[in-house]
Amino acid sequence: MTDATALDVALAYHRAWTGHDFEAAMQYVADDIVCQSPSGPIEGAEAFRGFMEPFSKILLESALLSAFGDETTALLMYDTRTVPVADAPGAELLTVHDGRITHLRIIFDRLPFTQARDANAQ
Repeated sequence: MTDATALDVALAYHRAWTGHDFEAAMQYVADDIVCQSPSGPIEGAEAFRGFMEPFSKILLESALLSAFGDETTALLMYDTRTVPVADAPGAELLTVHDGRITHLRIIFDRLPFTQARDANAQ
């Protein structure tokens, strides 16, 4: 994996988790990953798994809208359809070293997920 560009790694990671193969996705994640998420920082591969794997399980469909990158950084933008939320766009800025994602900044709107959770609670 060390010869792959950041964009190669980001796309392989994205294909794996959106294809419901989270184990394959995790092989692209560094043990010491730092993820900046809307709910705050997440540190370490196991904490990252706890954040991202549940989302991958409610994912129904994903469409990659755009992908750019170079040797160390990649940017992906995508649309998703999930069990609770029909339209949930997201974007990820990924930093890759030695074929592994060491930093991921993910941007998405948490409000529709909060609203769906609250509606199900009632």
